[in-house]
Amino acid sequence: MTTTSTSGTRPDDVRRHNRAALLRRLHVEGPSTRASLATSLGLNRSTIKALVDGLAEDGVVEERVPAQRSGAGRPSLLVLPQPQAAVVLAIDIRVERAAMALVGIGGQILGRDSWRVRRGHGEPTEVFTKIIDYVGPLVAEQEVGPVAVGVSVPGVVRRADGFVHEAPNLHWTDVPLGGWLSHALELPVHMGNDAELGALAEHLRGAARHADDVVYISADVGVGGGVISNGVSMRGAGGHHMGEVGHMVVRPGGRQCYCGSRGCWETEIGERALCRALGIDEDSPVGAIVAELRALGSAGEAALSRLDEFVEWLTLGLGNVVNLLCPQLVVLGDLFTALPAPLVERVERTVRERSLVSRALGGTRVCTSTLGTDAKLLGAAELAFETVLSDW
Repeated sequence: MTTTSTSGTRPDDVRRHNRAALLRRLHVEGPSTRASLATSLGLNRSTIKALVDGLAEDGVVEERVPAQRSGAGRPSLLVLPQPQAAVVLAIDIRVERAAMALVGIGGQILGRDSWRVRRGHGEPTEVFTKIIDYVGPLVAEQEVGPVAVGVSVPGVVRRADGFVHEAPNLHWTDVPLGGWLSHALELPVHMGNDAELGALAEHLRGAARHADDVVYISADVGVGGGVISNGVSMRGAGGHHMGEVGHMVVRPGGRQCYCGSRGCWETEIGERALCRALGIDEDSPVGAIVAELRALGSAGEAALSRLDEFVEWLTLGLGNVVNLLCPQLVVLGDLFTALPAPLVERVERTVRERSLVSRALGGTRVCTSTLGTDAKLLGAAELAFETVLSDW
């Protein structure tokens, strides 16, 4: 006869788990009372007191009287995370621009910097060198060092080591950027696809905070997608992100795409396609495109007809995405945030009418990002925080 020995969870492990869960709750949801923490975490008040007291002693949280009081009696103290108790470095690499920020617990941006990248000339080593050059002054200015790094890249990235298999619009192939950064900064580096991280940020801090099934679609030079399913980022084989929707072929034999195929969705709704629809030069800067869209939005309904074909391609692709992934919400990011509201409403209405899945869901909602150009930067920060917070 054989017996199977089982071992219970050690008290230290339970305490560490509860401590990380409490800090995660404050990081995502913001200040909370001890009573609210007890309810949301399913812990008794004495356990919450011990956890909060311990985190306060370590300088990770503090308790304050709320600025606004309601009702009679002594107000409940609010537990607030201290942003500088744990700081990560977030980096967002794009085709024409790169940005970095020091982000503290709670998602607060403590300091930031950015620089232009010449389109088509953003060589991996040049981008890497710029990052290293800019980190030192940023850290010195804020007088706080990061404990981890999160990086957003518009391409296919291997999560395990930050290896960029391919980033077509950057013209990168087989770039071990994660290894370079980890060695140079002597910090753990976590890298992900830009749209995947945009989806993560919108889910935790933006337009999709109260949605568990979300698709995030962003457009600049290219078009990318990120997927949140049941509140978790969806990934495919090998930990690679799901959502290379920009390279979904919608027009066989259409325009040549950077990826080598023809008729990809991004050739019909990406930055250059939007410029063609607006009747401006395809190499117009982002600021000019946004200004043109805003002017169009204030010119009345008739003026919006210039974008009819663009809207058709946008809704065609979104209908396919909705039928495939069954989201309750689609968030449009980057350049799409400048689309006039009547156009976004038309897109939502058309997707609801044409998509079988949307009709079954009672109508998939479509909205624009509330985080704008910071979505992918904040998503990179959240990627780094996933491990940082679990270590508390």
